[in-house]
Amino acid sequence: MGTLMQAQASLTNPLAPYRRLTIKIGSALLVDGQTGALRGSWLAALATDIAALKATGAEIVIVSSGAIALGRRLLGLTEKTLPLEKSQAAAATGQIALSQAWSQHLAAHNIVTGQILLTPNITEERRYFLNARTTINTLLSLGAVPIINENDSVATAEIRYGDNDRLSARVATMIEADALVLLSDIDGLYTAPPTKDPSATHIPLVTEITPEIEAMAGGAASFTSRGGMTTKIEAGRIATQAGTAMLIGPGTIENPLRHLMNGGRHTLFAPAPTTRAARKRWIMGTLDVTGHITIDDGAVRALKSGRSLLPIGVVRVRGDFGRGDTVAVLDLEGREIARGLVSLDRETADLVKGKKSETIKDLLGPSTRTELVHRDNLVLLG
Repeated sequence: MGTLMQAQASLTNPLAPYRRLTIKIGSALLVDGQTGALRGSWLAALATDIAALKATGAEIVIVSSGAIALGRRLLGLTEKTLPLEKSQAAAATGQIALSQAWSQHLAAHNIVTGQILLTPNITEERRYFLNARTTINTLLSLGAVPIINENDSVATAEIRYGDNDRLSARVATMIEADALVLLSDIDGLYTAPPTKDPSATHIPLVTEITPEIEAMAGGAASFTSRGGMTTKIEAGRIATQAGTAMLIGPGTIENPLRHLMNGGRHTLFAPAPTTRAARKRWIMGTLDVTGHITIDDGAVRALKSGRSLLPIGVVRVRGDFGRGDTVAVLDLEGREIARGLVSLDRETADLVKGKKSETIKDLLGPSTRTELVHRDNLVLLG
């Protein structure tokens, strides 16, 4: 759907154009910040909204925070910042309560749920990615609503998504969702954080995530939430580059989805037109970029004409990556213009940068493939 049509649809029911929706629910919406208890009436109202959406033929996937926040109360943990082991214990306890809450409230509408806990290796490693996608698609085909959360009971600081905004974007692109809906404590993107700048104005439509749009983001609002507008913009980049629209709407009100369906205020991030194959969408959404490769203007032009990245155009290599890892490709001004799977490890890439293919074959052997990133494993941004 074109940007104009999306903008027109957003004036009435912005969810109407989309058949498959990923909806992200944050901890601050599900759990009372003062008592640590589940906001049962709010969840019941949301379940009514989800049932109404499903009745229109929509497929719904929920990415839900709240396990640690619920587990805190159940285990009597009152510290503002939990050490890793207590955080994992809270998640293990809270995941049961969270799953039961979703199951109970959706069952009231004869909706079956299925729980899936993800860690980054599942979405970042192709084989696991495909298995997870198959499970979610099968649940959807059977009429169920998958409830997805990060597996905080085992994830460490080194192997985690860090926030459920990015996780929800990764899930949305995994299942090729038409739209990602982020329910938040704010009704969309403003020119500045409205809590700090009373003159900030609401932006109803973002056609492209530019540096100016990124500069409008603020930080996380509370210790129960890991996200903020910054992570929502990051989620928007992941989603829209893969062809998935993203909406930010107010979640603190009851029946937040009904509010959107009635034309309530929100921000729509229009998806980039894309004909990318599934493999390239996966590469584009990769969260764990392990290296950065800076290239000259000639190499930029070559990539834009559909060619592979050759070492001769590389001026700088940074990071610690191995063959097959995901790297970001930067122009001379430091802007990321592409992302891809690198064919050489860091040490070898540093050795061959700036060199011609013939010289590389002399160095590494005549059977060496001289592309640093093959065009089949390369995705241009924008």
